[in-house]
Amino acid sequence: MPPRRPHRPLTFARLACLALTLLAGAARADAVAEVRELVGKGDLAGALQRADKAVAANPRDAQLRFTQGVVLMDLQRDAEALALFTELAQEYPELPDPYNNIALLQARAGKLELARQALEAALRNDPGHRTARVNLGQVHLMLAVQAWEQAAASGPVDTALQRKLLAARALLVGTPAPAR
Repeated sequence: MPPRRPHRPLTFARLACLALTLLAGAARADAVAEVRELVGKGDLAGALQRADKAVAANPRDAQLRFTQGVVLMDLQRDAEALALFTELAQEYPELPDPYNNIALLQARAGKLELARQALEAALRNDPGHRTARVNLGQVHLMLAVQAWEQAAASGPVDTALQRKLLAARALLVGTPAPAR
């Protein structure tokens, strides 16, 4: 049995530290909620400003930084969002969500193989991550269309291949954008 740590009395300083820790967690939750509310209202510039302010106050907070990256994605500031999600993936390699968003950005840039790799990393971290699984299916379909288009362009007309291409393209058109 390990030795028991002596009980430390709850001093004013320890109470104040505990209160600050709890307030910081509540403040972070409030900041995330505020950013999401601003996004919901369509105020992306305001949402980014609020996210930037919150991250400046809590630079190690992964949830705030992730939310900031989502706003950057919504603003189509893909290079900045990709850099942020890449940092998060390096700092917290066990989290699947940064990899999922890296994949979305890579797919948006037409880098389907990199998107596939990022989604597989997300699923290694959390095999039950439904959004990453759905996005991986969509990336596989996009890769299939890409391969079939290359095959169709390199030879005589193949009716079966053309039917596959039409069906796959119809699936992609009817599919909403990959989820975050």
